[in-house]
Amino acid sequence: MNFHAFRTLTSRSYASGLLLALTMTIGTAQAQDKTYVMKITAPTQNASPDTYARNYAAAVERESRGRIKAEVYPASQLGSIPRQIEGTQFGAIQCAIIPPEFFVGVDERFEVLAAPGLVTSAAQGHRVAADPAVQKFYLGLGAEKGLHGVAVAYGEPAEVIAKNAIRHLADFKGKKIRIFASEFQSAAFKRLGTTPVAMSPGDVVAALQQGSLDASVAGVELLSGLHFYDAAKYITMTNHAAIFYLVELSKKWFDALPPDLQQVVEKDAAGTVTSFQQRANEIDSAAAKVWTDAGGELINLPADEQAELLKTLSSVGADVSKEKPALAEAYKMVSDAAQHSQ
Repeated sequence: MNFHAFRTLTSRSYASGLLLALTMTIGTAQAQDKTYVMKITAPTQNASPDTYARNYAAAVERESRGRIKAEVYPASQLGSIPRQIEGTQFGAIQCAIIPPEFFVGVDERFEVLAAPGLVTSAAQGHRVAADPAVQKFYLGLGAEKGLHGVAVAYGEPAEVIAKNAIRHLADFKGKKIRIFASEFQSAAFKRLGTTPVAMSPGDVVAALQQGSLDASVAGVELLSGLHFYDAAKYITMTNHAAIFYLVELSKKWFDALPPDLQQVVEKDAAGTVTSFQQRANEIDSAAAKVWTDAGGELINLPADEQAELLKTLSSVGADVSKEKPALAEAYKMVSDAAQHSQ
């Protein structure tokens, strides 16, 4: 090859390399300029999940420098809980903040945190949510079904609202009660002589008003925030189980994010849980005051009957899971975490 031919080939190679570098630079700049919409859905209003959602949204927008535009939709504005979960799986919704037992249709092991008697205080609930084994298990659980878990958090105790006051254990008998979609809850309330019916929160007020339900399992935060006192005035403070919530991203949406934004949404989800714990406790206390200020009543069972209730329900988790090895393993994991967190 003569010098002229060599110089021509070299010039062409240099030009090609320069064009490739320029193209890559432009592509990177375009990726950094692109904005991503993040619709965040929650079933509650002025409760821990939707308040967490607003804090998470603010953190993500701040850390992404506006490349992620977060929109928060509380009070099931994007549909019933099953529709919210499906929307997240398919990518129409980018983030769902929902109690884990509602994901039982995705994988029945999601419900183990709903087992009665695991948690007896908010402090313990926060420790269980932060347990490394619980985190590892829950954050990876929906990966094959379109979900990418980024946080587990404690919300509030589970209580029972009723149209007619439940002041004694015997008052549960014969009542038709709404529960979360959880076999643990179904088995628990059958032991108390009720007829359990799984139902999304948005349908419960009308069912109570129309008399097709006598009572419902829920937390005081949700009941106050969604003005359940218009339908029923009495909450019995059973504290029979804990209500946790999961922060689940659409895997389809997450996988399409640039790596730096993937890090942002994961880091901010976990960081918001940690910084939000004190605020979560304050929301719970404020919700109780809202309830009583609106004319509602908070009822405690007699001490001996409360102890009997918890004793009656304490074996539900083990009994329900014993015939299902995968569920039993998951229940043992959360049960161990709860014992270590006392």
